[in-house]
Amino acid sequence: MWLKASAIAVSLGVVAPQVSADTFKSEDIFQLEYANQVSVSPDGNYVAYIRNSFDDMKDSTRRSLWVVDTRTGESLPIFDDGHSYSGLSWSNDSSRLAFTSNRNEKNQIHVYWLDEQKVAKVTNVHESPSSLSWSNDDQHIAFMMSVKAPATDFAKSVKMPARPEGANWADKAIIVEEAYYQRDGAGVLDPAHSQVFVVPATGGSARQLTEGEYSHRGPLSWTQDNQHIVFSGNRSENWAYQINESDLYAVALADKSITQITDIPGEEHSAQFSPDGEQLVYLHSNNEPVPYHKNQLWIMDWDDRSNRELQADFDRSFASPQWNGDDQIAVQFADRGKNVIASVSLDDELSRRVDDVGGTYVSRPYTMGSFSASLNGAIAYTRGTAYRPADVGFQKDGENSKSLTALNEDLLAYRELGKVNEIEFESRYDGEKIQGWYITPPNFDSTKEYPLLLEIHGGPHLSYGPHFAAEHQRYAAEGYVVLYVNHRGSTSYGKEFAMLLDGNYSSPYDFADHMSGIDALIDKGFIDADNLFIAGGSAGGIATAYAVGMTDRFNAAAATNPVINWVSKVLTADSSMGQIHNQFPGMPWEELEHYWERSPLSLVGNVKTPVMLFTGENDRRTPISETEQFYQALKLRKVDAAMVRVPGASHGVTYRPSNMIAKIEHALAWFERYKKD
Repeated sequence: MWLKASAIAVSLGVVAPQVSADTFKSEDIFQLEYANQVSVSPDGNYVAYIRNSFDDMKDSTRRSLWVVDTRTGESLPIFDDGHSYSGLSWSNDSSRLAFTSNRNEKNQIHVYWLDEQKVAKVTNVHESPSSLSWSNDDQHIAFMMSVKAPATDFAKSVKMPARPEGANWADKAIIVEEAYYQRDGAGVLDPAHSQVFVVPATGGSARQLTEGEYSHRGPLSWTQDNQHIVFSGNRSENWAYQINESDLYAVALADKSITQITDIPGEEHSAQFSPDGEQLVYLHSNNEPVPYHKNQLWIMDWDDRSNRELQADFDRSFASPQWNGDDQIAVQFADRGKNVIASVSLDDELSRRVDDVGGTYVSRPYTMGSFSASLNGAIAYTRGTAYRPADVGFQKDGENSKSLTALNEDLLAYRELGKVNEIEFESRYDGEKIQGWYITPPNFDSTKEYPLLLEIHGGPHLSYGPHFAAEHQRYAAEGYVVLYVNHRGSTSYGKEFAMLLDGNYSSPYDFADHMSGIDALIDKGFIDADNLFIAGGSAGGIATAYAVGMTDRFNAAAATNPVINWVSKVLTADSSMGQIHNQFPGMPWEELEHYWERSPLSLVGNVKTPVMLFTGENDRRTPISETEQFYQALKLRKVDAAMVRVPGASHGVTYRPSNMIAKIEHALAWFERYKKD
């Protein structure tokens, strides 16, 4: 019944010699595929994953469900029917796979029997389930689901007259009273709160275990006796204002009673019980009002609730702790632009396993990816390179890693891609060492000079790395050397480096990092210093808009969904609560000068560089009103400017493949307009 994969375990990232190869074109983006949400069975014999591909007719992402046999390398498409699949979770005996899907219009939990190749829908709920977790006896599945809050007293007190039959009245007014009332990509939200549920694994009525207008979140973990489920949450009445606070709780299945497990200042989350149920591993971060919080690895003895930290002196932020055997915990962390999977023993020894985790953010080279650990020491993960999006990676304990898929060889093996090179330099601001990468065009000739495009990552507390990036490869294919660096404030270099931008982005500090990178490349002798361009999105869009107020060095700029005025941004965006608390010294009306000095609008009087602005009209993270302010200010000053508005798009403006292509092609056309011979 198993179908042979088209090419298994190839050496990804090495382009096979070709008689002639085309360069990477915009229409190639629709042909890209990548693996995501990899999930290895507890016995390590199978890896389920979501195979993502782009649909050029529906302009969307197809998410099909596949399983790979790790012993033979053979692949089976479980479902590839145009529906969407997510939330993969294996039963403890490795015989069944639970997942969520819209196969029945609304998202529901389904269970697939691997040997029998049968599937059943096990829920009939009205909202989308998430954080699926099997009980230890495989009899029940716990999950999280949003539950609408009851109408407030004010809403119930509004008395509208009856609408005459056939009358064409306006839509009903929307009442907003909650602190968190909007979310990018979803718009204005109905008041609702996430709760813990449980359902029989063979189907039946879902039973709600938690209640109240609080903040609850997964992942969920069952106690050994299957009588309690541990989750993370903030059950304070003021949870909406306690930005960096959450604790671990256990809810009893019998009577729904809730016991608080931790009470440490800060956030505790991502809990998972050991195979014998005697220890609980979890992550903790402090509650400082700062933009960067390091996740620390803690372990609790379940009997006496005693705690100890593992790898206390390790200056990286841990993610996704998972038991990888009786005494090993698999963890993930970012280090110098790469995602690393490591094992931490109960004796507090850390061993690195792989560092090629990535490839799940196709458009730009973000340090992103995920993994899954089995109880026999094996791991599965999204395995990417600088030249390929994510495939399914697999590593048995003590063995070398390998790829179980080769999703893009049919396309990218026949494309000549730009070469990705590492660079390190000192910032002219203070001598801080900055790491970055640059891509040279296909058929690169070091004796010639090429236009340079500086592309800046978002966050700003994120990082780029040597990962595949469709946007950057397209720019390189059109003859640009593309530079991208992890400026100060980027993650994956430790707390001190990340905090160098605390209260100062954008600023002359990160601006100096970028200018120093440009100078370092010019010194190599193959950059045309008269053809320099700059681009970036989100925080990178802010840095772009700020940079053109600091220098006339660039021929043209392309800023995607930028912040232009920090006062208006934090008072209109969906991220206002956390942003004010973590990134500013006070409220806008209290610290107006600080907000203004960090706003690109404060420097607009200096701008001479032609600027193109590219923003989704439904963006609630950096609302399009920010783009409009900068565009109108530039027009008032008679500076060349173009505003590209993307209908229906939110902050993830490249979510639809045609919009990703539009972003690239609009930037290329804008730069070409100002390129010098």
